Amino acid sequence: MALSDAIATVKADDERVRITEYRLPPGSHTGWHRHGMAYVVVPTQGGPLRIVSKEGESPAEMVVGKPYSRPVGIEHDVVNDGPGEVAFIEVEIKALAG
Repeated sequence: MALSDAIATVKADDERVRITEYRLPPGSHTGWHRHGMAYVVVPTQGGPLRIVSKEGESPAEMVVGKPYSRPVGIEHDVVNDGPGEVAFIEVEIKALAG
């Protein structure tokens, strides 16, 4: 079964950060991508996801109230095989305060 694309909506984009809302309905994915910036993920609608990377596949659980951060350079596809929509806000960090 072919996967549909996740819904990405840029909410803000300035010289310091890009803030994007991602909505993954069941049977959707982000597509393979590489993160060019460090980023923070803030789950807004929880549920199970599958992370596909060069190292293989692993389950991930998005939990509302449990944000996390990742460094620049992460490469992966994020897949929603679960029964419900999963959503999160991603904050990409362009510049540090100085």
